[in-house]
Order: sequence, then structure tokens, then C-alpha cells
Amino acid sequence: MGLNDTMRMHGLKAIVLAAGLALAGGIAQGQTAPAAPATPAPVAVATPAAATAPGTQAAPAAAAATVADPTLNPDGSQKVAPVAGIGMPTLGHIGVQPQVTKLGERAAGFHNHILLPIITVISIFVLILLAWTIVRYRRGANPTPSKTSHNTAIEIVWTLFPVLILAFIAWPSISLLAKQFKPAPDNAVTIKAIGNQWYWSYEYPDHGGIAITANMLKEKDQVPAGQRFRTDADGPRLLAVDNRIVLPVGVPIRLIATSNDVIHSWAIPAFWIKMDAVPGRLNETSFTIEKPGVYFGQCSELCGARHGFMPIAVEAVEPAVFAQWVAAKGGKMPAPGKPSDAAPAQPGSDKADATSTPATGLGPVTNATVEAATTNQAATGTTE
Repeated sequence: MGLNDTMRMHGLKAIVLAAGLALAGGIAQGQTAPAAPATPAPVAVATPAAATAPGTQAAPAAAAATVADPTLNPDGSQKVAPVAGIGMPTLGHIGVQPQVTKLGERAAGFHNHILLPIITVISIFVLILLAWTIVRYRRGANPTPSKTSHNTAIEIVWTLFPVLILAFIAWPSISLLAKQFKPAPDNAVTIKAIGNQWYWSYEYPDHGGIAITANMLKEKDQVPAGQRFRTDADGPRLLAVDNRIVLPVGVPIRLIATSNDVIHSWAIPAFWIKMDAVPGRLNETSFTIEKPGVYFGQCSELCGARHGFMPIAVEAVEPAVFAQWVAAKGGKMPAPGKPSDAAPAQPGSDKADATSTPATGLGPVTNATVEAATTNQAATGTTE
């Protein structure tokens, strides 16, 4: 082989080698090319995940958990303080408390304008008649007493007058009694009051099952240091509670009362409401609060040694504030006009007994948004 042939051979080998290297490089580039877009691939996947996290479902849950209680200050104290003489006893006051329900206003009018005048007139008449009899028919003025045993005219008068008086007060009295037990309408807010020895627990069955326990607040010198005690913003002594019941004004309220142990009685004088809470039985009444404020009551049945230490405190607020309070407690507002599934069947109604809600049989239940450590459970340590 000559020199030229040798040079051609080396040149051909170089060309082949270069082509091979170029081909290998192309294959390598073809294999690594998909790896380049592999870097943004996780970003493409992560973007939807990031968009889902703050989505519309998670945001309301977080917002609901952070809804502030509109009835409390940031430090947990009551935002609305009671007003002296409204919704509570007043020292030296004679007569019924100022009424904040239509039923109460009618009952107070019946008491003040019909019953009280009639009682006053009868009492004065009997007193005058008794004094005249003592003076006129004493032994010195009447040494020879009459032997008359019957007087038809007098007997007719003292029989007919009481009948007329009773007939006069019968119609407003029976009408008032019937209105006290008139079933609540479908748009009523249902609250279930459960008596216990010796505190009240409450349920809002149509508002997400909110459950609250209300215990009497003790005085500062009756609790350990750092524990919540009664202040003037909470209410009067022996009437203030750690958890007030919040109800809307201008909306019918359906009260269902029952008991877990003995007979109690849920009573608030400013509402003209007194309903016995009987174990194993659901008693119902209704009322509508007309004015915002704080109103107090007590158990009005002799239920045991601590009967005087289970007060009732209701804070009446505007419907919008009530809806915010329900959200703060983790509940929800029912559909407008939806009949309550928790109300017991009324006489003559078509509702089945299965719609009735029995007593829970449980002990005190505090809503998740209420700090249980701040309550004075059962108020058994209260001393006079």
C-alpha cells in the first residue's frame, strides 16, 4: 500500500470517527432532552395543589373558627352590662318588673288595672264593714241583740256580687292563660332548657346543636385566685352566670323545658314566663322579646339544698348579632321558615312523637368555644 493510500485510509477513519461521535452526541441529546422539561414538571403539578389549599372550602372553615363572640369583649368580659331596675329585682320596689314581652305587658296591665283596683276596693269595703260592726253592735251600744237569723236581701247581695266580680275578671284571665300556652310559629327560635342539681344547661337544636352550661358566678372572696368571679358587668349577686343565654329580639322564642333529676322551674319575671321542668317530660311555651337587654330569673321550684343558686341570665340582641353569636359558637342558622324538628308535638297537631327531643341524660356540656376552666361548675361551694 502506498503513502497516498495510507493517508486516505487515515482520513476515512477520521471521518468515520467524527461521524460516530456526532451520532453518539445526537443520541445522548435525544435521551437527555426529556430530562430538561422534567424540572418544571413538579412545578406544574404543585401549582394546582397550591391553588386547592386556600380554596373556597377551607377558607370558610377557618373564618368560622375565628368568628368573635359579639357579646364579649376581647378579654372575655361581658360587653353589655345589665341596667338597674330592668330585668332584675329592685330594692324597695312594689309591683311587677317592667315587662319586655307583649304577653308580659298584657299581664301587667291586667294586674295593675283590673285585679289591683278590685282587690283594693274589696279590702277597704270589708275593713269599713268590720269597723262599723264592731262599733255599732258592741255591748254598750246594743245591750239587747237582735234575734234575726236570716235576711234574704243581704244573702242575695253577698252571693251575687262575688259572682259578678268573678265573671268580670274571668274573660281576661282565661284569655291570658290561653295565650301563655299558644304554640310557637314555624319561624320560632327553639331553645331547650334542662334543669340539673343545681345548674341549667341549654341546647339550640335547630342551630347546629349548640350546647351550653350556665353556672352561678361566685363572689371574689369565694373562689381561688385566678378563677373567674362575679363583677357588676355580669349582673347582681346570686343572679349572674358564667354563660348567658343569647336570644334575638322581635323573633318568637320556643322554650322547651325538661329536667335530668328533680322538678325545676325556668322563670324570668320580665318575660312573664314560668315553666316547670319535669323529668321525662317536655313542657313548652313561647314568648317574643321586644327590647334588647339583659334579663335575670331563677329556678322557681324547691329543687333541693342549692335551689337558690341556679339563676338564669338571658341577653336579648338584634337578629344580626344573634346570627354572629351562633357562628361564634360553631353553629349555623336554619333555613327561614323551616319548622323545628326538635319541638314536641302539640295537642291536636299532626307531628309524630318521634320529633320530640328527650332529655340528654348527660352532665354539663360546654360548647367547644367556651373555656370550661372559667366556669364554677354546679355552684355547690357557694356559701352565704
